[in-house]
Amino acid sequence: MYTLLKHILLFTIILVAITSHAQKTIAYKIYNAKGKEVSVEKMVKQLGKNDVVLFGELHNDPIGHWLQLKVAQQLHQQQPIILGAEMFERDNQVGLNAYLSGETDRKGLDSTVRLWSNFSTDYAPLLDFAKAHKLPFIATNIPRRYASMLYRHGIDTLLQLSDDEKQWIAPLPFPYDPELPGYKAMMQMMPDHANENFPKAQAIKDATMAASILKARTKHNNDLFLHFNGAYHSNNYEGIYWYLKKYYETTNPSIKLNIITISTVLQSNVNRLAKENKGIADFILVVDEEMTTTY
Repeated sequence: MYTLLKHILLFTIILVAITSHAQKTIAYKIYNAKGKEVSVEKMVKQLGKNDVVLFGELHNDPIGHWLQLKVAQQLHQQQPIILGAEMFERDNQVGLNAYLSGETDRKGLDSTVRLWSNFSTDYAPLLDFAKAHKLPFIATNIPRRYASMLYRHGIDTLLQLSDDEKQWIAPLPFPYDPELPGYKAMMQMMPDHANENFPKAQAIKDATMAASILKARTKHNNDLFLHFNGAYHSNNYEGIYWYLKKYYETTNPSIKLNIITISTVLQSNVNRLAKENKGIADFILVVDEEMTTTY
């Protein structure tokens, strides 16, 4: 009897140890800006109280793309929403709309819209969700060729564009603050051959995405806008966030625009938010750095 009890106790200890070890193998966690862990449901509840959600992703992170879809699904259950993304350029909106309305299929989408190489795995689920629920999906980004023109030749080259071409860009001339830490850091990345147009080319993307978001909200009853973008476009409440505030407060000084941000980071330990990642967004999705990527 004693031997049997001893074996049962030993088995229980081993089982607890195995279970405890397994619980430490976690793919991701979500934290608020101060580093407190929160659930997806609690985060979504907070997101829904705002006008704009900027979901900052790592482009090849499957956990982030999965969570984007879950957030969209849960917000849609709560209220009317608009979807939009950096990954689609403004001059492709007609092709995007044709797919959303069912006028064209996936093959037609591929021939009329400049799709990212990871579209099928990472962004098609979001677009198909919008299509299935008849939600607007906005192409918010500046066509790459115009950002490239600014980088190579400066802002004056954009001022010389025709009115038809300018419709795909934020109103020109656009505000720009070279002292914003994110843009300053871009210059410091290339000290030996720094080009002051490098951060400006990033800024024109941020400005155009912000202008696109505000325009779409005006068109669609000021519904909540859930926007997907690279985390660097909204980290530290800069980039798109800064331009949203700048544009909105210029035209609506007495009305507050409520913006909330999500960022995605990689850490070796997801069980605690690293000090350097605290405060970069309202919510931080921490993904195990060994996570398989989509490309």
